[in-house]
Amino acid sequence: MLRAVFLWLSEQPRIFRFVRKNQLARKLASRFVAGETIDEAMAAVRELNASNLSASLDLLGESVQHAEEAHRACRTYLDLLDRIHGEKANANVSVKLTQMGLDIDEPLCLGNMRAIIGKAKQYDSFVRIDMEQSTYTAKTLRLFTDVFYPEFGNAVGVVLQSYLRRTMADVDAMIALGARVRLCKGAYQEPEDVAFPDKSDVDANYIACMERLLERGNYPGIATHDVAIVDHAKAFAKTHGISPQRFEFQMLYGVRRDLQYRLRREGHNLRVYVPFGTHWYPYLMRRLAERPANIAFITTNILKEWTTRR
Repeated sequence: MLRAVFLWLSEQPRIFRFVRKNQLARKLASRFVAGETIDEAMAAVRELNASNLSASLDLLGESVQHAEEAHRACRTYLDLLDRIHGEKANANVSVKLTQMGLDIDEPLCLGNMRAIIGKAKQYDSFVRIDMEQSTYTAKTLRLFTDVFYPEFGNAVGVVLQSYLRRTMADVDAMIALGARVRLCKGAYQEPEDVAFPDKSDVDANYIACMERLLERGNYPGIATHDVAIVDHAKAFAKTHGISPQRFEFQMLYGVRRDLQYRLRREGHNLRVYVPFGTHWYPYLMRRLAERPANIAFITTNILKEWTTRR
């Protein structure tokens, strides 16, 4: 019931227009979204970099239905890469294929992605292709394996989700390819024959995939706020003689900042995933819809930060 409410709210443009003008709502969103413009996103990056944290910038928006929307998003990413390079910021970018027009026309998507990854490679930077619902997993990995990685090498990487039953096989395939992987749990609603329904199974698969990536992967991104898994990763790396410089932890902007700073103080690499753009309201509603428990999660972690100052 609660999930349905959040999904409905995410699709109401009239509510979106009202919320965007509401100062309280914008203040709450600013905790988790770095504004609507490139200038605001880069200000967040500068603040993170000043604390020795790196960033991955994500322009919010997906599943675009018109070619001009896809071209506009592409141009924003090209401008963003110019700004990152010009400011010598410690940041890269994350991109969704449906935002680049995958649902409209595959060649459109390929052209936009080639422009973005090509510019990133020119600047010796990096593009992470975000993973979306399971209906896009096979296509995303096919394009990554057959097109993007052969053309651009390790200027581009991909995301894998531990809640999918197929992910261990995908981890092995990406290790064999030499590709860079961000491992997350995943939060979309999926059928049981595709994804593990129980959190314990998702966590167990995450740990198994993580260990394999730590041992044999190419600078994996361990994307989690789960303290037990973070501690497991640290212990596993130490036991197996894996240097902290061979991987990085990744966390969301505004979530468990106390843990982010603690890991960095301990000598671990930490990258913060920084979303920005005008679509912040649907982003927040969909995230809550995908996992209503995030309401309690967010509230709990804000309280933890208030009681655990860095």
